[in-house]
Amino acid sequence: MITRGEMPQLRRVCVVAWGGAAVSWELATPGRLVPSLATCAAFLLLATGCALHIRRGLLSELRRSQEIAGAAQRALLRPLPGRIDGLTLAAAQLSASRGAAVGGDLYEAVPTAYGVRVVIGDVRGHGLPALGAAAAVLGAFREAAYDEVSLGGVLRRMERALGRHLRDRARAEHPAACTGEPESPSAEEFVTVLLLQIAPDGTLLALNCGHPWPYRMRPGLDFPARPAFEDRVRAEPGKADVQALDGETLPPLGVVPLPVGAEPHPVRELRPGETLFLHTDGAEEARNAVGVFFPLRSVLAETPAPRTPARLVAGVHAALLRHTGGRLADDVALLVLRNDRS
Repeated sequence: MITRGEMPQLRRVCVVAWGGAAVSWELATPGRLVPSLATCAAFLLLATGCALHIRRGLLSELRRSQEIAGAAQRALLRPLPGRIDGLTLAAAQLSASRGAAVGGDLYEAVPTAYGVRVVIGDVRGHGLPALGAAAAVLGAFREAAYDEVSLGGVLRRMERALGRHLRDRARAEHPAACTGEPESPSAEEFVTVLLLQIAPDGTLLALNCGHPWPYRMRPGLDFPARPAFEDRVRAEPGKADVQALDGETLPPLGVVPLPVGAEPHPVRELRPGETLFLHTDGAEEARNAVGVFFPLRSVLAETPAPRTPARLVAGVHAALLRHTGGRLADDVALLVLRNDRS
């Protein structure tokens, strides 16, 4: 049975076949060269008109598909506000799939009674196939961030949402083998997640499940010594002081169950004027044509002042595309927060 979606393609095939048969018959008829050429010219004009009409229809269908896809992608990874509770924000998403605005990376920031809560994550794989897991994790965060007192409760809600998504997908893909509840629905799919809570006084709490730690940036020189768990690059005149935060890291969500009592730990402070640069591993693992990794920390340190969140995102975005020649092997998400509280 021919479906409704196959009808335009069937009509195009019929027009081409009819035109080809008519031209072949005219040229094969002996003794009618001039009339045959005239008839062929008429057929060619008709075929050109049909081709233009078909092209307009295809372009119209493409525009409608792009509008629908764009609306769905904006609903999943909605634009962040420019300011939240005294924090200035900017974010960007680069998908490795051609034509896709989002992929398997996710981020969100929401104001809550416990402080500004932030999530950034990366689903194994990239592009449109990873959207289902990203939507499940992100939807759970958007609800739990307001309800749960601790970040540990938020993370457990996200883990349960991911588990439900993987079980539903396993049943849909293999219904005969999943009549009940599958014990290991999709062991090959997992999500790295970094949860942050920024209190009104700038205190940072973090829960990290296999995700790259963020960079903390501040201008100037001659700062007090930092604890051993912070990898620091001393700034030169005109450059920013870039520190790689570090701490306890749990396995990614979906690999093994979360340990009982997983709770956040403090990772210093975000003082007024300081900036947090969050990213997914697609940024630092991007390579150029000769296999050299993208120097993210150096790019951050060398960004000219003023180092606003929007300027940092735009600068790293442009530098990534230059470094890779516009050919990303993995999705990249960038999220920047600056403490503008007095």
